[in-house]
Amino acid sequence: NVDDAMTVLPKLATGLDVNVRFTGVSDFEYTPECSVFDLLGIPLYHGWLVDPQSPEAVSAVGKLSYNQLVEKIITCKHSSDTNLVTEGLIAEQFLENTAAQLTYHGLCELTAAAKEGELSVFFRNNHFSTMTKHKSHLYLLVTDQGFLQEEQVVWESLHNVDGDSCFCDSDFHLSHSLGKGPGAEGGSGSPEKQLQVDQDYLIALSLQQQQQPQGTLGLSDLELAQQLQQEEYEQQQAVQPVQTRAPPPQGRGATSGRPAGERRLRPKHESDCVLL
Repeated sequence: NVDDAMTVLPKLATGLDVNVRFTGVSDFEYTPECSVFDLLGIPLYHGWLVDPQSPEAVSAVGKLSYNQLVEKIITCKHSSDTNLVTEGLIAEQFLENTAAQLTYHGLCELTAAAKEGELSVFFRNNHFSTMTKHKSHLYLLVTDQGFLQEEQVVWESLHNVDGDSCFCDSDFHLSHSLGKGPGAEGGSGSPEKQLQVDQDYLIALSLQQQQQPQGTLGLSDLELAQQLQQEEYEQQQAVQPVQTRAPPPQGRGATSGRPAGERRLRPKHESDCVLL
């Protein structure tokens, strides 16, 4: 067992391959991977059991492991014996109806088998979860990355097969603060959430700059605001009435202030006269 366990230890970083049997919550096909749990004294459970109230399914599945049952289904479907074909279809229907890999019978057996306060490993859908039993209820340790900032979410209840669970804190009290991190009410939120807001702003600003004309690229927020303000000012000046503009300063080349439309008389020279 020690040699088998030492061989399997490097695989812990990538995952273990175990093969369940449908006869009991602790029944697995013995493989070198199972020796690790035996050596460390950690119980390994699953909840994928056949309901004893369905004798046809019990007969079709028997004491086979999952891999053996899949092979049996393939063989029976290509058999010329109608009884074997029927048995293969029943076994296939069992796998389809229990695709969640947890049945109500298995959940009841699992609750009865687990010890109060015991830490164990629960196998389901090729995933290993830390499981414990508190006040006759089963809980799975929450390890999803999406709950990393939820300080009040530690355990997830395991009380049905449909995934309708609830979350609890480290003291197994129902968590009511899901989605409300520290500082969510009032203030700017936790530093982690503020960092997320800053990152979202930078992404939005980057997309905005990509959509702007080439001439505005490389400008800071202040320079961009000043440029937009200057353009708006020039547009207002362009539509302003002529009479509201200030007169140009008097000086060389300026008009003398005569009434509009009056022509300035100039002396006539002889060269300007026309002889008739």
